[in-house]
Amino acid sequence: MNDFRPDRRSFLAAAGAGLVGAIAGCAEPRADQSIKGDSSATIDRGDLADGSAFTDIYDAVIDSVTQVRVFGVTNPNTGAKGRGQGSGFLYDDRHVVTNDHVIANGEAADLQYTNGDWTSTTLAGRDAHSDLAVLEVDHVPETVAPLSMADQRPVVGQQVAAIGNPYGLSGSMSAGIVSGVNRTLTLPERRFSFPNVIQTDAPVNPGNSGGPLVDLDGEVIGVVNAASGDNIGFAISAALTNRVVPALIETGEYEHSYMGIGLRTVDRLVAEENDLSTAAGVMVTAVIDGSAADGVLRPATRTAERRGAQLPVGGDVIRELDGTPIPDRHALSTYLALETSPGDTIEVRLLRNGRWRTRDLTLGARPQI
Repeated sequence: MNDFRPDRRSFLAAAGAGLVGAIAGCAEPRADQSIKGDSSATIDRGDLADGSAFTDIYDAVIDSVTQVRVFGVTNPNTGAKGRGQGSGFLYDDRHVVTNDHVIANGEAADLQYTNGDWTSTTLAGRDAHSDLAVLEVDHVPETVAPLSMADQRPVVGQQVAAIGNPYGLSGSMSAGIVSGVNRTLTLPERRFSFPNVIQTDAPVNPGNSGGPLVDLDGEVIGVVNAASGDNIGFAISAALTNRVVPALIETGEYEHSYMGIGLRTVDRLVAEENDLSTAAGVMVTAVIDGSAADGVLRPATRTAERRGAQLPVGGDVIRELDGTPIPDRHALSTYLALETSPGDTIEVRLLRNGRWRTRDLTLGARPQI
C-alpha cells in the first residue's frame, strides 16, 4: 500500500510536516465518525424578501459548502498548538476540496455542513504547488450534492460569487466580477508560484480559503486561496483543479511539469538592453544544474543597470512552446500547468544571440516543497 495514505480513516501528524506527516502501515478502517446537528439556516422564518439571481445561486450551492475546522495547528514561531479554520466544498460523493494551506500544519480536521451536521475526515492528498488538498469525509447529508466544475475558462467581467466562511461566519456570500485571468501568484514563503490563477474583486477574507468561486450557473470556476486586500482576491482555476484533484484522490499526490529555469518577462528595458525588436517573451535568467533545461537552454550571461533596475543580458528568449505563443511568464506557467506533464517533450522556439532557434526539451517534475 502507498505509504502516503495507508490508513484512509485517520489523521496522523509528524513534527514540521503537517497532516501528511510520516504516515506508514495499514490499519482497519474505523467506524463512521459523524454527528447530526442543526442550524438556524434551516429555520423557515417566512416573510422573506424576493432576493436576486445571486440568492438563487446561493440556495443552489450553499448546502455543498463546508466549514473546515483544523485542530493541532502548530504555530511556526512559537511551536504552540491551536486551531485553524477555512472552507471547502463537496467535489464528489465522498471528497471535499479545500486549500493545502488550510490543513497543512494541523493534526486533524472536522467539517460542518450548513444543516449543522459534523463529520470527521481523512487526508486523501495534498499539493502545495497548487495549494489544493482533498479530504475524504465520513458523512455526507442526503440533501448535499457535489458541485459542478466549470468546463469553460473564465473571462474578465464575468460575474462571480465567493461562498464560504470568512472569519468563521458560516454560510457567507460575496459577489463581484472576474477582474483578471491567467495570473501567476507568488507568495513570499513559497519557492514556486501558483499558475493559472483567477483574480476577482469579490471580497474574500481569512476563512474563505478553500471555498468555491462560482459563476451565475452555480458552477465552480475556482478555489479561493488568497486575499491581498484592496479589493483583489485570487482563486486556483477550475482547469487546474480538475487536473490536480483526481490525482490527489487516486494517488495522494500530483506532479507538476518543471523546466528548471529562472525567468523574466521581456519588457521594454530588457528588450532595449538586448537589442530585441519586440518586447515579448520570457528571458532565461538562470538554469538549474541537472534540470530539464540544463544543456538545452542558455541563461543570461550578465546584468546591466538601467533606471535603477538590474536587467538580464544575453539569455535565451522563449517565444513559443509547441507552437503556442509565450508573450510573458504568466503564459509560460499556464501552458506548463494545463497542457503538459512531466516526461513530455516540448518544442521550444527561442531567440539566441538575435537568431531564431528551436530546441526540444523533456520536462521534469517540480521538486517537492
